[in-house]
Amino acid sequence: MYSVAELNDLLTAELQRRSEDLKEMKPGNLYEPVDYSLEMGGKRLRPLLLLLSCNMFSDSVREALPAAVAIEMFHNFTLLHDDIMDKAEVRRNRPTVHKKFSENSAILSGDVMAFLSYSYLLESKSKDLEEILKLFTKTAIEVCEGQQLDMEFENRLLVAEDEYIEMIRLKTAVLLACALKAGALLGSAKLDVANQLYEFGINLGLAFQLQDDLLDSFGVQESFGKKIGGDIVANKKTYLLIKALETADSELRNELTCWLKKAEYNPTEKINAVLDIYNRLNIKELTQHKVDCYFDKCNTVIGQIMVSENQKQHLHEISRSMLNRVH
Repeated sequence: MYSVAELNDLLTAELQRRSEDLKEMKPGNLYEPVDYSLEMGGKRLRPLLLLLSCNMFSDSVREALPAAVAIEMFHNFTLLHDDIMDKAEVRRNRPTVHKKFSENSAILSGDVMAFLSYSYLLESKSKDLEEILKLFTKTAIEVCEGQQLDMEFENRLLVAEDEYIEMIRLKTAVLLACALKAGALLGSAKLDVANQLYEFGINLGLAFQLQDDLLDSFGVQESFGKKIGGDIVANKKTYLLIKALETADSELRNELTCWLKKAEYNPTEKINAVLDIYNRLNIKELTQHKVDCYFDKCNTVIGQIMVSENQKQHLHEISRSMLNRVH
């Protein structure tokens, strides 16, 4: 089996090759933002999970590289459009695409990224390509459904916990799960095993997104790659806010609601005030407990997959690293 570092090297080299291709494509103003988006880096967890999953069942990992690039391209497309909707200015410690270029450029370049992802995926040589394409298409639709729910929650004061979990399942978890299942199918794993890896990915994705919520309020910007407190300023219905509104007494709930309804405010003052409420309600600890619950489910699922512990080793390693980011 390849080590995680070796898989990373293979992925980096392939992305660099694709980047050089993008630099030659015309019109340049369409593809330059695409290349910029890919060059912004990030941990590239989804394509790495795809390669790792494939390698659990096959040594022909290089044949899965086009699908890995497809997953990364699609993920970056979703981030690009999310940043427009959220009016985000920083992504991975660099200006977001719509800030560096323009909003129109970001929209159109994002569109072409979605179609490029299919183009790359079609390069895959697998007897299960039709199944993989169906999975990828279903996932793409679900990601859009999750984004729509996220937008709708912005116009509601109260969102139930189960509604929120379903939203992040669609918006975040299904793409991680898709990467793992697609990788398994590319490695010629049996469908039932590929489905177990999909379930593992759902729970890992839920834990990952909940931790993302946590880091947005309690993280360190240099490590997190985005401005801290952005969700608070935008009144995003994160797990933290939902639990705060659910567990606060009437006085504290009124104080929090006032901040949510204010049209004019100092962003720093609002962030500090809401964080103070979170601290009084032990929201950080409640959220971390929820993260741990989903991670425990990951361990249960992976324990049921009938492959050797040696084959599972790297999956354990990368999942732990995903949930061991700097607070």
